[in-house]
Amino acid sequence: MSGQETSAAGPAQRAPDLSVRLAGLALPNPILTASGTFGYGLEFGHLAALDRLGGIVTKGLSLEPLKGNPPPRIGEPRGGMLNSIGLQNIGIEKFLAEVLPGLGRFPAQVVVNLFGYEFDDYARLAERVDAFAGVAAVELNVSCPNVTKGGIEFGHDPVLLERLVRSVRNVTGKPIAVKLSPNVTSPVAIGEAAKAGGADILSAINTVLGMAIDPWTRRPRLHTTRGGLSGPAIKPIAVRIVYDVAKKVGLPVIGIGGVETVDDVIEFLLAGASAVQVGTALFRNPRAAEQLVDGLAARLVEMKVDRVSELVGGVRPWRET
Repeated sequence: MSGQETSAAGPAQRAPDLSVRLAGLALPNPILTASGTFGYGLEFGHLAALDRLGGIVTKGLSLEPLKGNPPPRIGEPRGGMLNSIGLQNIGIEKFLAEVLPGLGRFPAQVVVNLFGYEFDDYARLAERVDAFAGVAAVELNVSCPNVTKGGIEFGHDPVLLERLVRSVRNVTGKPIAVKLSPNVTSPVAIGEAAKAGGADILSAINTVLGMAIDPWTRRPRLHTTRGGLSGPAIKPIAVRIVYDVAKKVGLPVIGIGGVETVDDVIEFLLAGASAVQVGTALFRNPRAAEQLVDGLAARLVEMKVDRVSELVGGVRPWRET
């Protein structure tokens, strides 16, 4: 036998190949959890099947622990979530000592999201994790709208970003992903700067800067007034930016923003993403990411697609743009 099952209707399709490769990052499937929405991974082990995921992107880590912003720091506008957590985290040392060893039990690739307040923080963080085999890649958060200084400044300035990425490239051989902001005039220009500095992957997008007000109290929904909007409301923005940077920058792209259904996954792949991150959906359903793995496999069988990578960049525009 050839390995295919047969029936009276003829041979059945093989199980589709869900594996993907982004630069030096090999994933068993294209579904990852987004930074800041799944803790550090282990906290969800009793709720979700971590061994089913393509990758886990950790909550953003800094050199020292951070308390984050004061409450209220989450709002629920129609179509998404508004947050201003402020990058609360346990710090890189505690993560490496107490969390990373446990993540090594699972096949999902661990991508460590790094955040700094100063230019040199990123290189120091990347150098610290470089020796740990359990870290498959680093993702540089240079675009968080929920802090008043630090990475967001680097993510808006192509010259600074190129220098920052190059400083990280000089201290690590691991794949580098740069998380792009939608809150800039030209995400393509920022992506090109990241590429010039030595980035391997672009993660697109971070949250969209937004604001909401309680009409009864007249106070902003968030203590910081503004925050980052995520969820279905931002998906068309994310798909557009993925399409643009995939077409014009020439680096592998991870699509982020409003991924909830299999159709969402396929839409990002067709736009040019090689993988996606699931974020806001996990707040409602901690198993959302693993369910998308199953759903994607079933959909590829329906579509008679043998390998998920065949969909990447497969959009058919009505005209060239």
